[in-house]
Amino acid sequence: MPKQVLLIDSSIVGDASITRHVSSEIVSHLRQASPDAIVHHRDLATEPVPHLSGAYLAAQSAPSLHEHDLQHDLALSARVLEEFLAADIVVIGAPMYNFTIPTQLKAWIDRILVAGKTFRYTESGAEGLVSGKRVIVASARGGFYGAETPLAMLDHQEPLLRSLFGFIGVTDIDFIRVEGVAISPEQRSKSLERAKCDIGALRPI
Repeated sequence: MPKQVLLIDSSIVGDASITRHVSSEIVSHLRQASPDAIVHHRDLATEPVPHLSGAYLAAQSAPSLHEHDLQHDLALSARVLEEFLAADIVVIGAPMYNFTIPTQLKAWIDRILVAGKTFRYTESGAEGLVSGKRVIVASARGGFYGAETPLAMLDHQEPLLRSLFGFIGVTDIDFIRVEGVAISPEQRSKSLERAKCDIGALRPI
């Protein structure tokens, strides 16, 4: 059975996006080993998932009683969750904006962290319900935020993603990093070349 790949892009800068370029390269690399893989693409910039609202949370208990726009929101949320659960591999383009992830990506994550679907609370604490799924993140940052750097404390991007996916049971997660892209054109080129090598080293599907 063909593997299912879900590609999520969240950069708002279109063709100028580094993460869009890198996420596309990751998918191409995966398909080299598995050409029959089926790729589904969701662009959170051109087709954003709405942020959660109080009306949405209240409506989940009785969706048929609510207005059309709210029913559409509930249906979209269900579709987003189904896409995620159906995927064997999720490739995410996640640039760093003001030390964290884009709000467009956070809105998508809010639709896949669903109690009773991807996690549950037990007497011994929260339990992730998602197993056997692999996540690969294309990460781009203007500076350097690794653990050994002075700005490490400002990295609310990669640790956040690792924690959120870990919470629902996804522990197989890789980061392809392009760092220091705002420092100089030379550093940008150097980081892109390193990312290309890191993509080549990813294990196949």
